[in-house]
Amino acid sequence: MPKTPWHGILVATALPLTPHHLTIDHATFADHCTWLLENGCDGVVVNGSLGEYQVLTPEERAAVVETAVAAVGPARVIPGVGAYGSAESRRWAEHARDAGCEAVMLLPPNSYRADERSVLAHYAEVARAGLPVVAYNNPIDTKVDLVPELLAKLHAEGLIRAVKEFTGDVRRAYRIAELAPGLDLLAGADDVLMELALAGAKGWIAGYPNALPQASARLYRAAVAGDLDTARELYRALHPLLRWDTRVEFVQAIKLSMDIAGRYGGPCRPPRMPLLPEQEAAVRTATEKALAAGLT
Repeated sequence: MPKTPWHGILVATALPLTPHHLTIDHATFADHCTWLLENGCDGVVVNGSLGEYQVLTPEERAAVVETAVAAVGPARVIPGVGAYGSAESRRWAEHARDAGCEAVMLLPPNSYRADERSVLAHYAEVARAGLPVVAYNNPIDTKVDLVPELLAKLHAEGLIRAVKEFTGDVRRAYRIAELAPGLDLLAGADDVLMELALAGAKGWIAGYPNALPQASARLYRAAVAGDLDTARELYRALHPLLRWDTRVEFVQAIKLSMDIAGRYGGPCRPPRMPLLPEQEAAVRTATEKALAAGLT
C-alpha cells in the first residue's frame, strides 16, 4: 500500500443499487471494495460522480463512506466531498475525518461558474476540516477550470496536495509540474492514463477497474515503471473501454461491463437512463473481447 493515500491506483467506485427499489446494496458494495483491493488496486474513492453522489440523500452518502471504511479500513478510502455550498463540502470533509479517512477529493464550486476568488475561498473553507485535499478538475461538468496557474495558487496557500486532472489535455501535466512542483498529479480520465503516467502522475483515480481491476492495475504499474511494451499492449487492448470513462454515459457503461464480467453493476438512479441499444452493443462487444483475451 502506498504511504500517501492518493498514490497508486484508486478506484472511483460504482454504487450497487437494488434492481427494483434502487436502494443501496451495502453488502455488495462492501464486498466490491474488498474485491478491488484483493485484485491489485490500492484504495477506493467513494461518493464521486461514478458513485452517483448527486442523487443520494445525506444519510445514504454518509452510509457509503462508513460501509467502505468498515470494509477496507479508513486509510484506503478517499471520500468525494463535492457539494453546491462550501459549508456543506466542509461538513462532508469533517465526516470523512471523523470516520478516520486521511484525505478527501473536492470539486470546485459547481452551482455556478465561480471566479478565482470564489474557488480559493471554497478550498480554504474545506481545508479547515484538517484533511489533505485532492482537487478534482472537471471543467466539462462543473464549468470551472482549475487551470495550472490557479492550481499553483491553491497549492502555494496549502489548500490542496494533489489534483485529479480530467481535462484530457496532457500538456497540462508539464505546466503543473513547472508551476507547482510539489503538487501531485493524478490521472483522472481513463483514456489518457498512459500519457499522464509517463508525464509523472503519482496515481490514477480510475473508473474501469470496477470491471477489470487486474488488467487495469497491470497497465498502471507498467506505465509508471516505464515498461512501455507491456503498457502499450494493455492500453491498446483496453482503450475501447477506457474511452467510455469520458462519455456522458460512463456510469451506465462501466456498470454494464461489471455485469458482463460477473460483478454486479446493476441499474442507475434517474435521471440517468439505460444505454441506447447501439451503445449497449458497443460496450458489450468491447467487454467480451477484453475478457476473451484474458483481461480481468
